[in-house]
Amino acid sequence: MTTSIDAGSAARDELTDFQGELIGPGDGSYQEARAVYNAMIDRHPALIARVAGPDDITRVLRFARERGMLVAVRGGGHNGAGLGTCDDGVVIDLGALREVRVDEAAHTVRVGGGCTWGEVDQATHAFGLATPSGIISTTGVGGLTLGGGLGHLTRRCGLAIDNLLEAEVVLANGEHVRANADEHPDLFWALRGGGGNFGVVTSFTFRLHEVDTVVAGPTFWAVEQTEEVLAAYREFLPAAPRDLNGFFALTTVPPVPPFPDELHLRKVCGVVWCHTGTEEQASADMAPLLDSLPEPLMHGAAPMPHPDLQSAFDALYPKGDQWYWRADFVKQIPDPAVALHAQYGARLPTMQSTMHLYPVDGAAHDVDPGATAWSYRDATWGTVYGGVDPDPAKVPTLRDWTVGYFDALHPYSAGGAYVNMMMDEGQERVRAAYRGNYDRLARIKGEYDPENVFRVNQNIKPR
Repeated sequence: MTTSIDAGSAARDELTDFQGELIGPGDGSYQEARAVYNAMIDRHPALIARVAGPDDITRVLRFARERGMLVAVRGGGHNGAGLGTCDDGVVIDLGALREVRVDEAAHTVRVGGGCTWGEVDQATHAFGLATPSGIISTTGVGGLTLGGGLGHLTRRCGLAIDNLLEAEVVLANGEHVRANADEHPDLFWALRGGGGNFGVVTSFTFRLHEVDTVVAGPTFWAVEQTEEVLAAYREFLPAAPRDLNGFFALTTVPPVPPFPDELHLRKVCGVVWCHTGTEEQASADMAPLLDSLPEPLMHGAAPMPHPDLQSAFDALYPKGDQWYWRADFVKQIPDPAVALHAQYGARLPTMQSTMHLYPVDGAAHDVDPGATAWSYRDATWGTVYGGVDPDPAKVPTLRDWTVGYFDALHPYSAGGAYVNMMMDEGQERVRAAYRGNYDRLARIKGEYDPENVFRVNQNIKPR
């Protein structure tokens, strides 16, 4: 077994045709290279391989497998659970694979596996186009897509995987393949929601939509009004036109512009809007909710370029904070659940801690539950509870609030969760995330990765 001490030098000796960068514990850049988005994750790989392309991935996989070393794959973004790194193993870092090519005529974009969504948003926006891409522009394309891809455009355009047309993949045996509806269709099915279980995706090709300027921003009410606002929202949003997306949030107003000084650090409930039509249409579509509730503390929906909305939370959630989160899908939000949300919202432990309810209806419901690995097409929302703060001393508080909130609301859930927002929670939680699709995923895993080389993830065990 190769140790952390000698993996770097062994890789340099053997991988003489490696085109990227090999970083070991003895290198000056190692500490920076091993640091990940969630500072709660503190792992020490034996080797970090910043690959320059698919051939480098094949070389590194062979190197790791010959030595029985654990392999983790790191894309361009977050992975709050820390599943893009490992102790004493090899990290395949895709961060250099950042090419973005827009085909305006075909309404498609080809994206390198190390890209962030901000890079994609900027490139596609130049043509007045967009594809579903989460809610934070520093999120990695690979992680978000392979787990499903909820975001501001879900109700209008579906999940990220619903717009994925093709993926180029390096398999566990080092083979390079293309997966789409015609080539390796089982693999293509599994990639759309099955996480990083099936290979290293070096590029994605997405369908683009005509989305340019959106009407977006938050509407905030006092946190004491959570029950009233959430009770109205749960009825309103699923019946709203698909052009209107709005996720419900419990949060604390950041002490920065454009928020009014009098709201700084105030706990609030609210809706973060994204409307893909005109300002007049947006006002009309939001009106049934706004007119049914007391006047908000702030109504900030306004026209803006789509990339501006996508990057609006970037500064609030920089790399290096402590993160602990849990998640669940829900079909309904009954009155007891509404009351529990109000209780935990009033006890947000830090300024950055939050709860979001992301809509999972509209275009996402047009796809059959068996058409992709992502099975929760009958859910109405994806819930995430996130405890966040820069201070490591607050980790126990963040964890206690998050787990307590999750435990209280889980009885009202659909049973499983969005894998992109899970910690390392055990095999039963992974099974629950895929329900009836799990057995098919396990069979495909057995075909493409029978030795479970790709197991640093929400793991599907090969059958």
